[in-house]
Amino acid sequence: MFGIGMPEMFLILAIALIVIGPKKLPDLAKSLGRAFAEFKRATSELKDSFEIDTELNEIKTTFNDMSNGIKEAIDVKVEPETKDQKDADASEAENNQKEIKNSDSEDPLSHG
Repeated sequence: MFGIGMPEMFLILAIALIVIGPKKLPDLAKSLGRAFAEFKRATSELKDSFEIDTELNEIKTTFNDMSNGIKEAIDVKVEPETKDQKDADASEAENNQKEIKNSDSEDPLSHG
């Protein structure tokens, strides 16, 4: 486990038995067991927290990329129209209106 073999374990237990005493050694073992279990639980929760943070950062990055893509698609650079372009657009609109008026004034029965 920690590179401790059986001879080292027996030596540690013998010293603990001498220093702590036979009556309090089981209580100490229980306390150590609970402390290790709590430590393991805390490290597990911390690990889960880091994993959740990593996943949330990935999701946030994905949404930011999508948002930037949408903004780029919506943002269209519109060049200001020159006077010639405005005049051409106006004359085209007038021609379209004249064609509509001419087609409305013709008798639909006279074609047939």
